[in-house]
Amino acid sequence: MRIISVKCLRDFWVRHPDSEQPLKAWHEEAKSAVWRTPQDIKARYRSASFVGGNRVAFNIKGNDYRLITAIAYQYEAVYVKFIGTHSEYDRIDAQPVEME
Repeated sequence: MRIISVKCLRDFWVRHPDSEQPLKAWHEEAKSAVWRTPQDIKARYRSASFVGGNRVAFNIKGNDYRLITAIAYQYEAVYVKFIGTHSEYDRIDAQPVEME
């Protein structure tokens, strides 16, 4: 899969250094994955949440952080829409959220 907006991930781990390794690990796994359906994601990430509109919320670093992506299965692309702490995630609506 192509990961769109890796810069957002980098910017986040600069502010939250303990997220760097987990985000890099997620990025490497996602980059080499072939996700054709939501079931493909669920097979690897049991804790992934499907929040509508082809959006998937991933737990990062034992659920300390939440990563919301939009998946374009037909284009093999993953768009980073939000990365934040769990408490920040609790304050947003996952379906329409966009990176600032």
